Amino acid sequence: MPFQTHELTEIDHALNAFMQRRRPPAEIRKELDLEHRIDGQSVEIFERRPAWRGAPGETIELSVAKATYVRSRDHWRVYWQRADLRWHRYDPAPEVRYVQSFLALVDEDAYNCFFG
Repeated sequence: MPFQTHELTEIDHALNAFMQRRRPPAEIRKELDLEHRIDGQSVEIFERRPAWRGAPGETIELSVAKATYVRSRDHWRVYWQRADLRWHRYDPAPEVRYVQSFLALVDEDAYNCFFG
């Protein structure tokens, strides 16, 4: 079931605050930027940068973190992407109650899983 309007507003507000803190300076955003998307019950944070072997203007996305909301349990499952390009549970904190808690984990990156 998709997020309700008030849930989307809260999630979007939290993501925008996170992006304001973490995005690189405006002058280098053509070379490296941090973005997010909401897809179904998941929130994903990713880097966007030019493709080093692509056509001019072509970009690639490098996943940073993902959280999926489990409505039946009222929590977010936290994931990070390993070198095998698959999502793995973030074992130090596999579940959090709020999207803000997920963003705090990503921001802190205590185990260098999200930003390396």
